[in-house]
Order: sequence, then structure tokens, then C-alpha cells
Amino acid sequence: MRTVLENSKISGTALKSMETFHSENVKEVSQAVESNQYVIVGMKQNPVVKSAQKILIENNIPFKYIEYGSYFSKWRERLAIKLWSGWPTFPMVFIDGKLIGGCAELRTYMSNKKTN
Repeated sequence: MRTVLENSKISGTALKSMETFHSENVKEVSQAVESNQYVIVGMKQNPVVKSAQKILIENNIPFKYIEYGSYFSKWRERLAIKLWSGWPTFPMVFIDGKLIGGCAELRTYMSNKKTN
């Protein structure tokens, strides 16, 4: 289990700010994960995000892609998603409602799927 700061050690004002920090983006991703078997959350100009998309495309797997800016924009929106998921990088890949990780984890998942 990853270590997170206990709510009892956070002021009410800070908790409220944390709960509302780009909450519309968190809700968008959360809803996509609930209603799609495969979801990739990424950003423009990131070659690893494109590699993850390519893996699913090459395997004829439909997926929902949500993009938040580039290296130079929407970093706060991406930060909110990182704080929500606990995953530090993009892409974030969700399968069947679970975060499996990024591109390397997707590659492993697809390899294992092919051998089973």
C-alpha cells in the first residue's frame, strides 16, 4: 500500500482545496474508466503515450483516450489526475476499471494475454 498523508493531519481548508482541485477532470477520467473497458489518459507530444495507443490499435482493441495538454500546458489538470490515481507518469492505462500502470505494464499485460 502506498503511503499517503492521513486526512486527520490535513486541515479542513486544505482538504476542501484538495477535493476540488480540478475535480471536473478527475470526474471525467473516473467516469470513462467506469464505462469503457480500456482507457488511456495521456498528453500531446509524449511518445510513450503514442506507444501505448499503438499497442491497443495493433491488437484491434477499442479504447477511450483522454488527453490533457502537452508538456507546456494543462499541467495542473494532469497533476490532479496523478494525485487521484497515485500513478506518477503518463500514460495511465486502465483495463476493466483498474489502473494497470503505463505503457510498459500494458505491453506486459498484452504479452500475458496472448500466451493465455
